[in-house]
Amino acid sequence: MAVCRRVQLLLLFMSLSTRFFFTQGAKSQGGVNENLVDNADMGKNPGAPLQDGKLLAAAASQPRRSTGWKLAEEEACREDLTRLCPKHSWNNNLAVLECLQDRKEDTEISTDCNHLLWNYKLNLTTDPKFESVAVEVCKSTINDIKECAAEERGKGYLVSCLVDHRTNITEYQCNQYITKMTSIIFSDYRLICGFMDKCKDDINTLHCGSVNTGEKDVHSQGEVIACLEKGLVSEVEEQTEHYSIKEDCKKAIMRVAELSSDDFHLDRHLYFACRDDRERFCENIAAGEGRIYKCLFNHKFEDTMSGKCREALSTRQKLIAQDYKISYSLAKACKQDLRKYRCSVDTTLPRAREAKLSYLLLCLESAVHRGRTVSGECQGEMLDYRRMLMEDYSLSPEIVLHCRGEIDTHCSGLHHKGRTLHCLMRVSRDKGIMDNLCQKALQTLVQETDPGADYRIDRALNEACESVIQTACKHIRSGDPMILSCLMEHLYTDKMVEDCEHRLLELQYFISRDWKLDPILYRKCQNDAARICHTHGWNETSEFMPPGAVFSCLYRHAYRTEEQGRRDSSEPQSNDSLSRDCKTEVQRILHQRALDVKLDPDLQRRCMTDLGKWCSEKTTEPGQELECLQDHLEDLGSDCRDVVGNLTELESEDIQIEALLIRACEPVIQSYCHDMADNQIDTGDLMECLVLNKHQKEMNEKCAVGVTHFQLIQMKDFRFSYKFKMACKEDVLKLCPNIKKKVDVVICLSTTVRNDTLQDVKDQRVSMKCRRQLRVEELEMSEDIRLDPDLYESCRQDIKDHCQNVLFGNAQVIECLKDTKKRLSPRCHQKVFKLQEKEMIDPELDFQLMRVCKQMIRRFCSESDAKNMLQCLKQNKNSELMDPKCKQMITKRQITQNTDYRLNPVLRKACKADIPKFCQPILNKATDDNELEGQVISCLKLKYADQRLSPDCEDQIRVILQESALDYRLDPQLQMQCTEEIPRLCAEEVAAQEQTGQVEECLKVNLLKIKNEACKKEVLNILKESKADIFVDPVLHTACALDIKHQCAAIPPGRGRQMSCLMEALQDKRVRLQPECKKRLQDRIDMWSYAAKVAPAEGFSDLASQVLSSPAKSYILTMMGMCVVLLFLMGLLCGRITKRVTQELKDRNLGRPCTVSGLHSQARNRKDYNPLN
Repeated sequence: MAVCRRVQLLLLFMSLSTRFFFTQGAKSQGGVNENLVDNADMGKNPGAPLQDGKLLAAAASQPRRSTGWKLAEEEACREDLTRLCPKHSWNNNLAVLECLQDRKEDTEISTDCNHLLWNYKLNLTTDPKFESVAVEVCKSTINDIKECAAEERGKGYLVSCLVDHRTNITEYQCNQYITKMTSIIFSDYRLICGFMDKCKDDINTLHCGSVNTGEKDVHSQGEVIACLEKGLVSEVEEQTEHYSIKEDCKKAIMRVAELSSDDFHLDRHLYFACRDDRERFCENIAAGEGRIYKCLFNHKFEDTMSGKCREALSTRQKLIAQDYKISYSLAKACKQDLRKYRCSVDTTLPRAREAKLSYLLLCLESAVHRGRTVSGECQGEMLDYRRMLMEDYSLSPEIVLHCRGEIDTHCSGLHHKGRTLHCLMRVSRDKGIMDNLCQKALQTLVQETDPGADYRIDRALNEACESVIQTACKHIRSGDPMILSCLMEHLYTDKMVEDCEHRLLELQYFISRDWKLDPILYRKCQNDAARICHTHGWNETSEFMPPGAVFSCLYRHAYRTEEQGRRDSSEPQSNDSLSRDCKTEVQRILHQRALDVKLDPDLQRRCMTDLGKWCSEKTTEPGQELECLQDHLEDLGSDCRDVVGNLTELESEDIQIEALLIRACEPVIQSYCHDMADNQIDTGDLMECLVLNKHQKEMNEKCAVGVTHFQLIQMKDFRFSYKFKMACKEDVLKLCPNIKKKVDVVICLSTTVRNDTLQDVKDQRVSMKCRRQLRVEELEMSEDIRLDPDLYESCRQDIKDHCQNVLFGNAQVIECLKDTKKRLSPRCHQKVFKLQEKEMIDPELDFQLMRVCKQMIRRFCSESDAKNMLQCLKQNKNSELMDPKCKQMITKRQITQNTDYRLNPVLRKACKADIPKFCQPILNKATDDNELEGQVISCLKLKYADQRLSPDCEDQIRVILQESALDYRLDPQLQMQCTEEIPRLCAEEVAAQEQTGQVEECLKVNLLKIKNEACKKEVLNILKESKADIFVDPVLHTACALDIKHQCAAIPPGRGRQMSCLMEALQDKRVRLQPECKKRLQDRIDMWSYAAKVAPAEGFSDLASQVLSSPAKSYILTMMGMCVVLLFLMGLLCGRITKRVTQELKDRNLGRPCTVSGLHSQARNRKDYNPLN
C-alpha cells in the first residue's frame, strides 16, 4: 500500500520535469536521460525488464554517447517521429516519448507506435532496478532523509519516499531523476501503481474506459481519470441516478488529483483540453507550483475561453473544494498556518471535514478575525480561492444540490462571474420564497468566502461598484473592509449607480444575518458578544440561534441605560454595557440597516406577514417599509409590533440611525444642529433641534416630511419620544397609568399641571423636569394637526371638504379650519373651539401667531410672560413699528376672542361676577363647545353703557369697545346682523380697510337707510355705548381731540363724563369748539334723538340710563322736578278738601238714633272689645 500511496506523489513535480525535458533533450551532456535511452534491451524486448540498472547510474556522469537503443530508430514510430517531433530530440528517448504523448489533439500516431510506447513506459515503471538507480543517484539525499533511509528495499517504497520529500532534495541529478519519472507514469492511469486495482470496477460501471483504438491514444487516457473525477463530483452533488464510487477509488482519485497539482501537464485531460487556452492566456507564465492552474482559473469566464477547458477547470475546482491539498499553491502557502492553528487534525482522511476547502477557509479566517497572524502568502491564496467560490456557484455542492430549483426557475443562463449567486441572493431577499436548505447553503458560502472582509472577493459587486468606489471611496485603501461601509453610506445618493446598489444590498442581506461577517464589528465586539450574548467562535455556529440574534443582543445593550430600564438587568451595569468601540460599531451597523428593512433579519422574520399585508404597494422608495410598518403600528401582529416598537424607540434615542433622514436634513443640521450631530450620545437632542428648525429656509421637503413622520410616529406611544420618556416616565406611571398614546399622556399630565396651578398647590404633582419637557411636547404638537390625532380624526372629512389644497405643517390646516369654522361639522367645530380656548389661555401654543409675530414678540414682548403674549401684542398692535402680517394675525385672534367671552381669559376673569349677574339668560341657552357669537360681550357692553359693571370688568369692556369701534369685524353681533347692510351701504369703507372706525361711522350716518331691524338695533347700541365714553366713538374723538384737551382736560374719561363736558361746552355760547368737533357733536345729538324715538326704553332702568346719559339731562331733571312739586301741591289741596267732607259726615252721624250696628261700631273702636263676649 505504501508504494501505491507514495508513487502517486510524483505528480507534484511534473511541471519541472516537463519544461526541463524540452530544453535539455538536445543539450544534455550526461545524465539520467541518456542512460535510459542507452538501454538497448528495452527497445529490443519491449516487454522485458531492464537488464542492467547499474548502467543507468554509471552513465549519469558520462558524456553523451551515440550508441544504444533509441525510439527514433524503431520502424513503428519513425514516420510519426519525423512528422511530429523536432530533429534535435530524436537522440533522447524521453524527449521523443514526451513529444509523441503531448501531441496536439487533432493529430494521430500509428497503432504500432502506440503499442511500442506503452511497453516502453510499462518497463520503465515496473522494473525494480529503478530503485537501485535511485540509490546510486540519490545516495546522499537518502542518508539525509531518515524516513527514506528506513524504507524496505526492493518494493518501490524508496522512490515514493523520495517523491514525498521532493522539496528537500538538493542534489541536482537526484532531483532530475525523480522529476523525469512523473511524466512517464501519469501519461496513462494504468501505469499508476494500484490505481487500476482500486478503480477497475468503477471504471467499468461508469464506462470511463471505453476508448476505441484508432480514435484516441489509448496510452494517454487522461479522460479515464477525468471521467472518474466527474463521477465523484456528481456523487457529491447528489445528482439524479448517480453512482456511488467505492471509497478506495475515491481516495485514489483525490490522490491523483493532488499529485498533479503543481503542473497542469500531469492532468492529462485538462492539459489537452486547455493547451490552446494556456497559450492564449498564460503564455508568459512558467509552469510549476500550480501557476498555470491559477492563471487558467482567473480567465475561466473569459469569452474566448474554450468550453472544454472551462469544463475541465470547473471539475478541478470542484475537487479542490473537496480537498484543499489538490491546490498545490494553497497547500504549500498555508501549510505552517494550518499546523499552527490546528486546522488539519485528521491527515489520514483526505476527504474528511478537515480537508475541505471550506473548513480550511473558515479555520484560517477565524484566526485572522481573532487578530492572529496568518502569513501574507497564505492570505493571498485564500483570497484567490474565496473569489473562486464566489464566482462559480457550481463549486459549492450544497448550492448545486439544494438550490437547483431556484436556479432553474429564476437564474438560468447567469453562470458567469458570480451572477448566479447574486441572482439567488436577490430571490432570497426580494421574493422570500427560497427553500430553507438553499438559504442556509448561501449563508454558509458567504461565511466561507467572507466578502465582508474584502469586497474584491465578490467579482459581481466589484465590477458593478468600481465607479462608485473610485469616486466616493477613493480615500480608502483597496481591499479594506471599510469599502463596504463606505458604499452603504452612499446608498441612494447621486454617486451610487443602480447596478451597484442591487449587488450591494444582495450581499448585505446575507452579511446582516451573521454579525461575524462584518469584520470590523466582529473585531470590536467579539469580547462583548462572548460576555453578554454567549456567542461561539468565528467559525462555529448554533442551530438554536436565529439569524441576527447576536446583533439584536448587542444593540439592546448598546442603548441600555439605568434611567431607561427598558430591559431587566440582573447583572451589574459594568457587566451588561458594551465597550465604547463596540457601541460605535453597533451604531454604524444600525445606521446602515435602517436603509432597508430587509437588512434587519429579526424585523423581516417577524414582520413578513405584515409587510405583505400592509406595505406591498408602498415600498417604491427606500426606507418606506419601516415607515409603513410604523404607520400601521396598531394593526401589526404582536411580534412585529414589538420589534418595530423597539426599533422606533431606539430611533428616538439616536435619530442618526435613520440614515436617509439625516442625509436629507444635512443642510439644516450643518446650519443649526451640528453640535448635536457631532456630540449626540443617547439624548435625542438632534431630533428636537430638527423639529424646532423644521421651517427654516434650509429645510427641504424630504427632511420636513421625514421629521414630521417621526413626530407622527411618536404620537403612537410616549416611549417613542426619548426625552419625554426619560423626563416623565415616573410621572406617567404615577399619574397616568395604563395610558400609552403620547397625546393622551400629554393631555393627562397637562391637565394635572393646570389643576395644580389653579388650585395654588404648593407641591406640584408633576416633576419640574417633566413640566419642562411637557411644554416642549405641547409646542411641537401645535405645529401640525396630525400631531393631535383626536382633532385630526374629528376633522378629517372637514379638511377634505374645506382645506383640501392646504399643506400640512406650520399649523396651516388648523388655521384653515379656524377660518371656516362656521361651516365645520359639529364634532370638528367642537374640537376646534376647545383648541382655540386652550390657545387663548396659553398663546405660546398658537403656532401661527408665534411664527408670524416672532420678530414682533422679540421687539415688544421680550419680557412678557408667555401667557400674556397676545395681550402684549394687542397693546402694541397700532405701533408704527408693528409688522403688517403680525398685525393682521393679531386682529384675527381678537375677532376670535370677541366671539365668545370664554376665549378671552382676561375678560373672563375680570367679569367673573358680572357675567352671571347680568347675562344669565344667555348663559342658560349656551352649550359648552359652541361660540356665543359675542352675545355675552354685547350684554356686558350695554351694562357698561348703564355704568353698572364692576371696575375690573368695566376696564376690559372699555378696551373691547375701543377696539371694536375701530374695526367692525371685532363686533361679531354687528357683523352677523349687518351682513347684507354693510356691503350695500359701506362698500367703499370696507374696501379701504383702514380700520379707523369708518364702517361704523357709515352705519351711523345711514341709520335711516338700514332696513334690517336687528342690524339697526346693533347700530343704535353702538350709539348708546358711545354716549358712555367718547373713546368708543373714534371719529368723534378724533374730531374733538383738541377741544377735549382744552375744555375737559381735568375731567377723567369714562362714565360719559368727557361727553357731558363737550355737550355743555357746545351749549355754552362763550366756548368756541372746533368746527369739525361742533359738527360731529350736533350729528351725534341728532342720532341720539332719533335713537330715542325708534328705540324707546324697554324698562325703568333703560329710561333712567337714557336720562342720565342725555346731554339735556339738567333740563329733563328740572322739568321732572317741577312735575313732582306740582303733583305734591295738588295732593295737599285734595287732601284738605277730603278732610272737610269727612268731618261733615261725622257730625251728621252723631245726630242719628242708637242702633245695634252703631253699638257694635262703637265697641270695635274700644281697646277692650272682645267679639266672643
